[in-house]
Amino acid sequence: MTLDYRPLGHSGIKVSAIALGTMTWGEQNTEAEGHAQLDRAIDFGINLFDTAENYAIPPRPETQGATERIIGNWLKARGRRDQIVLASKVSGPSERAYLRADGQPPRLDAKNINEAIEGSLRRLQTDYLDLYQIHWPSRPVPLFGNGSHAPGRGNDSAEVPIEETLGALDALVKAGKVRHIGLSNETAWGLSRFLHLAETRDLPRVVSVQNAYNLINRTYEQGLAEFHEREQVGLLAYSPLAQGFLTGKYQGGARPEGARLTLFNRGDRYTKPGVAEAVDAYLQIARDFGLDPAQLAIAYVTSRPFVTANIIGATRPDQLEADLRSVEVRITPEIEARINAVFQRHGSPAP
Repeated sequence: MTLDYRPLGHSGIKVSAIALGTMTWGEQNTEAEGHAQLDRAIDFGINLFDTAENYAIPPRPETQGATERIIGNWLKARGRRDQIVLASKVSGPSERAYLRADGQPPRLDAKNINEAIEGSLRRLQTDYLDLYQIHWPSRPVPLFGNGSHAPGRGNDSAEVPIEETLGALDALVKAGKVRHIGLSNETAWGLSRFLHLAETRDLPRVVSVQNAYNLINRTYEQGLAEFHEREQVGLLAYSPLAQGFLTGKYQGGARPEGARLTLFNRGDRYTKPGVAEAVDAYLQIARDFGLDPAQLAIAYVTSRPFVTANIIGATRPDQLEADLRSVEVRITPEIEARINAVFQRHGSPAP
């Protein structure tokens, strides 16, 4: 099997079904390692690269913007800007006041968005972004696996009307700094509101939504997946391996040396009741079919008809190679039936 290319909404751009995520660069990965991943991805046929002003992860003042700088230095050295689809994100409301020059918490208004885009363009050493995404909503919504309104985000004082945010993005499109816009960590209501305002106010139309989607979190299928067929807004799926949990490396409470959960203890989304049992069931499917569990999990996400691109990420070259080879795995009707049987029993334990 080979890497295929899919339409990015109504944009007229085609993106590789596998995209490269970059959030570990500048924290777990050095600049040289990031450049090596970019080179390998390009050679493999990947053309979509995703970053954010908030990266590296975990976010902290000392590494903020490091990932974009690494990509920018690669672009300067390689001169391949016209061969890639470059995506970044503006942060929604948070307590990370270090993101803004005035030391105030970020908001999704024109002032903040303008400052954010200028910073991203400067670090990326480019004049424009192909896709500029809102990293998380201004509204109070459950985020990143938090079952209630995430603290510090989306509070009443920070909420900016969607029309105001969309107007600020419209100005960036008209100025040529952004070609297309997208959303991330968004709900069906939020996406429908953005689309309605675009249609009725002649504002930019969303071309994609970047949400978590994997074998233990299929919540995107309820409400949002339908927008792909009816509105041509597809999913840029992040965390196809559920932060590594679907590889099995954390089963039984294991904490491998150098793994993200071991280093940063940021796996709350995937340490909920029922996750280990669901992962065990998917690992058994991989064993039964003689498949690498990571490749099975990634291939399943890529195979979904509403997925525009599946964002993989790796910290080691061997992990990247294994992830890339997921394109060789075909989700047969028999495999899909087994996966759906597990889903019927376990659902989405890590939404």
